[in-house]
Amino acid sequence: MFAKILVANRGEIACRVMRTAKRMGIATVAVYSDADADAPHVRMADEAVRLGPAPAAESYLRADLILLAARETGADCIHPGYGFLSERAEFARACAEAGIAFVGPPPGAIAAMGDKIESKKLAKEAGVNVVPGFLGEIATTEDAVRIAGDIGYPVMMKASAGGGGKGMRLAWSEEDVREGFEATKREGLASFGDDRVFIEKFIQSPRHIEIQVLGDQHGNLVYLGERECSIQRRHQKVVEEAPSPFVTPEMRRRMGEQAVALARAVGYFSAGTVELIVSGADATGESFYFLEMNTRLQVEHPVTEAITGLDLVEQMIRVAAGEPLGFGQDDVTLTGWAIENRVYAEDPYRGFLPSTGRLVRYRPPPARDGVRIDDGVREGGEVSIYYDPMIAKLVTHAETREAAIDAQVQALDRFEIEGLGTNLDFLSALMQHPRFRDGALTTGFIAEEFPEGFTGAAPSAELQRQLAAVASVLDATQAARAAQIDGQLGRAIVPATDKVVTLGEARFETRVEPFEGGQLVRFAEGEAIELVGHWRPGEPLFAAMLDDEPLVVRVARLRGGWRLTARGAAHTVRVLPPHVADLTRHMIEKVPPDLSRLLLCPMPGLLTKLHVAPGDRVEAGQPLAVVEAMKMENILRSQKAGTVKAVNAEEGQSLMVDAVILELE
Repeated sequence: MFAKILVANRGEIACRVMRTAKRMGIATVAVYSDADADAPHVRMADEAVRLGPAPAAESYLRADLILLAARETGADCIHPGYGFLSERAEFARACAEAGIAFVGPPPGAIAAMGDKIESKKLAKEAGVNVVPGFLGEIATTEDAVRIAGDIGYPVMMKASAGGGGKGMRLAWSEEDVREGFEATKREGLASFGDDRVFIEKFIQSPRHIEIQVLGDQHGNLVYLGERECSIQRRHQKVVEEAPSPFVTPEMRRRMGEQAVALARAVGYFSAGTVELIVSGADATGESFYFLEMNTRLQVEHPVTEAITGLDLVEQMIRVAAGEPLGFGQDDVTLTGWAIENRVYAEDPYRGFLPSTGRLVRYRPPPARDGVRIDDGVREGGEVSIYYDPMIAKLVTHAETREAAIDAQVQALDRFEIEGLGTNLDFLSALMQHPRFRDGALTTGFIAEEFPEGFTGAAPSAELQRQLAAVASVLDATQAARAAQIDGQLGRAIVPATDKVVTLGEARFETRVEPFEGGQLVRFAEGEAIELVGHWRPGEPLFAAMLDDEPLVVRVARLRGGWRLTARGAAHTVRVLPPHVADLTRHMIEKVPPDLSRLLLCPMPGLLTKLHVAPGDRVEAGQPLAVVEAMKMENILRSQKAGTVKAVNAEEGQSLMVDAVILELE
């Protein structure tokens, strides 16, 4: 077995690998950029080596520096995690030449599967179902238009070396191909150094299902069930679960056997994932097709670990050390259901724009009772503009899918994150969505169910009443604390128990009546809620039992009320004495300013293209500028017709969020 492992990565996956290595008695080495000098993975490791400046191209992508760090620290193996160098065949080859074990598949398998065009040819030869399409190189836009027409719309244009949702464009028409082909080439070149593009048929009602494979260097290969990864945004996975609610045992066997056949055809060992696109419109389960093979550990591997009981990182390390698998296909069992949500630093209320900055407060839910947290951040740390904005992965495991979903909702409510925007509300809304709970998933789920963007999960009438009860108790607790302050003029204040609570258009008249162990909140209609829980003014969370049902609420004080966040949305709740509530109808509503004449930068990024100049006439929907953020091109369009009055930025300029790019008359 290895004595020392260098983890050539950062963030949560670096911490994840180190936890297993430490349990196995293997010393750990971290590498870091200047942006990560005080990061959790650096603190966790036994040794740490600086690579260079913050940009990945000058640090985590420098194979020469990583190998030098391994030699200097005496590491006898390197685990690449995912992303960065994990699927670079030349890096695996360089490790072998340096006499350092690469904890992953052989270079030949990485190279064979890393080229999407060649991998599809290999898959077809191995007897794996492949999507109809054109696998040759496409030189020009005109060629792309002709090929797309031959295949039949809709089609998907993909960068050959792409991954992580980058370098992909869906085209429903010739116009879409003409607009997106060159952009796909540019994204492929910028992100992967390869501008080749291929085109394939887009599967209607598609589900994204993947098979986890594991093999050793002695020819043993098994599949470890499937993961459903259909909940995606811009082709980036958001929610993953295992097993899939769509896959039958027979489908699982056929998919697994094809995945193993492909892995065997390229001499694969270690952990890997064969990704499939499945037609959800075909109830027979016959319509599944090979997409690609990821020759590394997947972000979503914890759900497979949860239902199989295997530690995939440990298996990878043992395989790299030459050990045979300790089990066969018949020994693989799937127990229960697991769901993973990716908690990102992004603002779902503003089109999921990246939200970078300092984690002023970071308190994840406790990892117990089937709840697992994989993270690589800490309170006070920075979410940098240089890397993926994932904060944590929340994994729940239970006997049934419904129980695993319910555990996700409760755990998401217990997250405490302040200082930047997160997608916690959005994830909770997904978990509660009736279509998700029914398992009726497609890769277009988010676009179909949130066509106008995300505005928060609409509260049910029951939740509104529960939040009104919570707000009444919070207000009574705050008032009781204020009444205890010494040195007040006049007689002691006796807090009023009758209140009017408003939540949006809902209005409740409440009275709080304490009893031993809790408080009873009575409503004017005669109903009551028994609330058991303890909250002290200033605490950010209130965990309580309402009529024996658990509810966790994030609490923030507002003038005249509270901002209560629970079940996928933040709610402004006003708690007022009846005579004050009657006067609120006379308050003048503040109207927000009209910003439609301004083109604002929606995220921190680089202005790469300006299409207009002062004096130009523009129409609604016309492209005005292109902003690049995290190597993705974002086309900014005019929201209205008008004339360009002024341009406040220039190409090549780095812009902050909400920076004014141009102004219309």
